[in-house]
Amino acid sequence: MDEYVERILRAVGPLDERAMAEARERQDRLTKPQGSLGRLEELSIRIAGMKGRMVGTLEHKAIVTMAADHGVAAEGVSAYPQEVTGQMVYNFLQGGACINVLAAHLGARVIVVDMGVASAAEPHPALVSKTLGAGTRNMAAGPAMTRQQALEAIKAGVEVVDAEVSRGLDIVGTGDMGIGNTTASAAVCAAVTGIPVESITGRGTGIDDRQLAHKVEVIRRALEVNQPDPADPVDILAKVGGFEIGGLAGVMLGAAAHRVPVVLDGFISGAAALLAAGLSPQAKDYFIAAHHSAEPGHGVMLEHLRLAPLLDLDMRLGEGSGAALGIFLAEAAVKVLAQMATFGEAGVAMKG
Repeated sequence: MDEYVERILRAVGPLDERAMAEARERQDRLTKPQGSLGRLEELSIRIAGMKGRMVGTLEHKAIVTMAADHGVAAEGVSAYPQEVTGQMVYNFLQGGACINVLAAHLGARVIVVDMGVASAAEPHPALVSKTLGAGTRNMAAGPAMTRQQALEAIKAGVEVVDAEVSRGLDIVGTGDMGIGNTTASAAVCAAVTGIPVESITGRGTGIDDRQLAHKVEVIRRALEVNQPDPADPVDILAKVGGFEIGGLAGVMLGAAAHRVPVVLDGFISGAAALLAAGLSPQAKDYFIAAHHSAEPGHGVMLEHLRLAPLLDLDMRLGEGSGAALGIFLAEAAVKVLAQMATFGEAGVAMKG
């Protein structure tokens, strides 16, 4: 294991039980029937535990959208050509994508990271370059990357979070872009959970029945050729993962080490979360599942992680779009806890 990554894993601590108890006690005194705000109450209590204190707002919000290409795209597993990855990166940088609209609505910044895009976008001062190559190799014919590249991908994600923490970071969402990445994510899910490939593989960018059957066979072949070790998250990442999946796992681990809540997007973020939780089970306590993706394997991932999604909107876009909505709910939850009056403050009689 890389020394830098090991240091981050050691830095991930437990939730602060005292802060959670204080938050729970205040929730029970707010001017409402106890429990009447349901999971928003639970969310505010968990965030207090993550932060180590009750917070009044989540001012500094960021969504890290990581992009990379996948060699397995050569197998025809996507409805779109590979050059779309680079084109969409440029769209993110120009502010024209869905994630840009949602992030602006939230007042969140979008950090676009090139983890290994094959057709690089035009130079742009806002693009964070952590490239590990022009996409992974074709996992259906051998390992997607070397073990060293897998460790470097995780390290890169941690470095991105470290840089954002220095600017101010109260909560972070995860996003992705990469043609072929639902194929890699399904392979990661199968390797971690042992669930049959056909049960967790979806249509991604909108492939038809014939292409879906082919995609399932490609993933099976990749797993047979590579034999990823289910007990070794780095081995899984190296053999059937993606540069952006490893980077997002690093974002999650780095954020947890800084006690920053992590709002997970959909299927690709879920694959990264499986790997991050495998490396640090404690880190999972800092994960908030924004939504339940329309990809069939996402529910399997969430069940394995024991995370309940905040929303179920049949979304499957990626980019961090679901995470943005989750951040909105997280901020609403902490503001209610901090700003709503207690029975004593408002002079309202409590339940008899």
